[in-house]
Amino acid sequence: MEQTNDPAQLVAAARGALEHAYAPYSKRAIGAAVLGADGVIYTGGNIENALRGLALCAEQVALAHAVARGNRTLRAIAIVNRNGSPCYPCGVCRQMLAEFSAAGRGMEVIVEDAGRPLATTLSALLPDPYRPG
Repeated sequence: MEQTNDPAQLVAAARGALEHAYAPYSKRAIGAAVLGADGVIYTGGNIENALRGLALCAEQVALAHAVARGNRTLRAIAIVNRNGSPCYPCGVCRQMLAEFSAAGRGMEVIVEDAGRPLATTLSALLPDPYRPG
């Protein structure tokens, strides 16, 4: 686990996570890296399964990695795939990220488009998440 405040370093960590993805069915490896409030980066690659409902998104794996290490406050996430097209989090992942967002729904979400980083916020992708209560 490395520390950073540099978005480019977060994207590079997500690219590194591609190497650990398990995608024998879709052939679409995805890597994600989440940035904890303490500056530590946690990574994960997608994990597919023959029973599709058991698959895990890269975002879920990175989030679980962070939470398992005691970090429950996240500032940003980077998500990449091998083909270079933008890969935004699915609805389930958006809701899971909202649960742990340091800035409420303002968590930065970085994807790539032909190697260029594109940034948005979780609130733009999920304007009205479920909240406790």
